[in-house]
Amino acid sequence: MSNLFLPELLHGAEALLSDLQQRSLRLVTAESCTGGLLAGLLTEIPGASATLERGFVTYSNAAKTSLLGVDARLIERLGAVSEEVACAMAEGALAHAPVEIAVAVTGIAGPDGGTADKPVGLVYLAVATKGADTLARECRFGNIGRSEIRLASLREAVSLVRAALTPGAADRTLR
Repeated sequence: MSNLFLPELLHGAEALLSDLQQRSLRLVTAESCTGGLLAGLLTEIPGASATLERGFVTYSNAAKTSLLGVDARLIERLGAVSEEVACAMAEGALAHAPVEIAVAVTGIAGPDGGTADKPVGLVYLAVATKGADTLARECRFGNIGRSEIRLASLREAVSLVRAALTPGAADRTLR
């Protein structure tokens, strides 16, 4: 395997892709602050094409609206970094791809852009699956550095998708 990603990230991605393949599920990513790193991580695994259908990099608010169908008024009202926007991103990706499961990431990786209410290191993730409630997770990594926040977001995204594959996942609080 490649040295682009930490071994623990690669092992998590490999396990996730194996889980998806065993269930004959296809995945789409919708990424903002990770800028395609999640799709990149998954494609480091040989055979990823059996489960990874596509990835949307929706770094701008306009991209979230035009590519995923996120309501611009929602972004205006709550900001791009919110649980509701993460859920809308995941649901939009699910609607715009021939897949059964979608994962979305939006956050503030820094070093700038944070506020008292939404500090650097705040990341929201969501997983939408056909026929189930959308799961969301809020992470507050702190100002640990841009790269570290993005890598931590990858760990959480893989973890959240795996949690969504667990029976009864929608019955648990994931925050």
